[in-house]
Amino acid sequence: MGPDGRFDAFRALADRRGRPGVRLLDALAAAAASAGPRELAAWAPEVARGFGLPAAAGLGPAGYYADLAVPHAARHVRVCTAAACFAADGGRHLAQVEEVLGVTADDAHPGPEVSLQTVRCLGYCYAGPACLDGDTPLAGPDLAGRLRGRAPSRDPAIPAADTTGDPVVLAGIVAGEAAWQVWSRTVRTGAPERVRAEVAAAGLRGRGGAGFPVAAKWAAAGGAPGTVVVANGDEGDPGSYADRLLMERDPGRVLEGLALACFACHASTGVVLVRSEYPRALARMREAASLAYADGHLGRDVHGSGTDLEVHIVAGAGSYIAGEETALISGLEGARGCAHPRPPYPTEHGLWDAPTVVNNVETLAAVPWIVWRGGAAYARRGTPGETGTKLVCLSELFARPGCYEVELGTPVSRIVDELGGRLRDGAALAVLQVGGPLGGFLGPGELDVPLTEAALAARGAALGHAGLVAFDHRVAPVDVLRHVWEFAAAESCGACSPCRVGSRRGLSLVSRGEAGEPYARLLRVMEEASLCAFGRRVPPAVRSLARAYGDALPGWAR
Repeated sequence: MGPDGRFDAFRALADRRGRPGVRLLDALAAAAASAGPRELAAWAPEVARGFGLPAAAGLGPAGYYADLAVPHAARHVRVCTAAACFAADGGRHLAQVEEVLGVTADDAHPGPEVSLQTVRCLGYCYAGPACLDGDTPLAGPDLAGRLRGRAPSRDPAIPAADTTGDPVVLAGIVAGEAAWQVWSRTVRTGAPERVRAEVAAAGLRGRGGAGFPVAAKWAAAGGAPGTVVVANGDEGDPGSYADRLLMERDPGRVLEGLALACFACHASTGVVLVRSEYPRALARMREAASLAYADGHLGRDVHGSGTDLEVHIVAGAGSYIAGEETALISGLEGARGCAHPRPPYPTEHGLWDAPTVVNNVETLAAVPWIVWRGGAAYARRGTPGETGTKLVCLSELFARPGCYEVELGTPVSRIVDELGGRLRDGAALAVLQVGGPLGGFLGPGELDVPLTEAALAARGAALGHAGLVAFDHRVAPVDVLRHVWEFAAAESCGACSPCRVGSRRGLSLVSRGEAGEPYARLLRVMEEASLCAFGRRVPPAVRSLARAYGDALPGWAR
């Protein structure tokens, strides 16, 4: 059966062919990188046939994932057009990059020398605009000059700081605490029940956006044989770079959290999915996994405990919605990364029909601290209803951009004014995007809200990944509104009509300035009928933007 409980012919055939899954996508990615301007039909079917699969098994994912569908010339540049880079200069950097490279972005038929692909995002929200020249990152003003070699190359590190006095997920990065200390003791002398109990007592919720209780998700898998735990490093929310920070600077802690989660779920297999837009994070995670095997933290009979644990580090292929857990699982099986109806849930029928637990990277990075210090200690932090700490990312327009660990419940005004130092160069805040493109917006007079899911939801926003992207008055309100719809239209997976058609229709209406009843009706249909949270969150996001701008966007808060 497929993830939606129905018979899936591709899945059944792939199962008989040895479950190529990620190997198929890796082979497609290698073929795409060397195919040049050739059409998909010229190379994707041959890759699929190499795995004993029909042509459609290659054409499907090759035509879906951005990294595969966009032709690659000898020099392939990916330029960020997401919220923070757009806010940095109103999106003007894209035209400048096109001019200096002499190509058009996302051209289906580029020349053999240079190709340009737009992406959302690269995790350089603190230093945008940004691009990847091959796998070499460049960031900051005069991006076009850097690509030309006229300006110096710039790849600034992520500023990171703890504001709690006792960091949880930043313990290794800012406090120098070594990873793997908790795992080695727990796997030898502890019990899965204790790990589950401490995480339950902590009240830890998923940090990837959905906020589901972690202990409840682990319990839903039931410790069934063959259970798989996936660390979701497909951090696609523009404005957030917390997962990139953790995977690049403290990958051992991410792996340790994954190992503890596997132990708690009686899983002998773990997977880390790293988005392709994070090539350095992918390399660091693979290096950390190799070192963990060498040190005996992973493999057979870990530390003489009788526990076996195999961990695989895999790369994504460029898709925002593929970070949604059912779409992520489809991608790991080598299919298009589209969302599936639930139930059944992945904890019942997930990767290759096995019970599958999907936890975000930041979520897993908190587990070692919780197991070592105790769930009660974690629960005393934050608020009674939403415990613990959260990584908050501030965008490039702030005077002090960077990644800060704060306790949940911290006022957004404190984060903006004290931690971020307000906007640089004395600029005035127009609106603040909270929690990614589908999170929501707050006006400058609405920042007294606590950083919790419940409080933000009451203001029409959402916690999400807790990326904060500031927009000043240099960007016109209608351009910000159009940018949100452009993101929705580009990143909809297309699995359901309300989102697939609605996002494009919304972009068309906004571009024509039509804020009447058809627009209001469209928002209602998307919110009520979309298959997953992506389509359902677009209407609240654009409504919150219109409310935050007030009279500057008359008629759009419908």
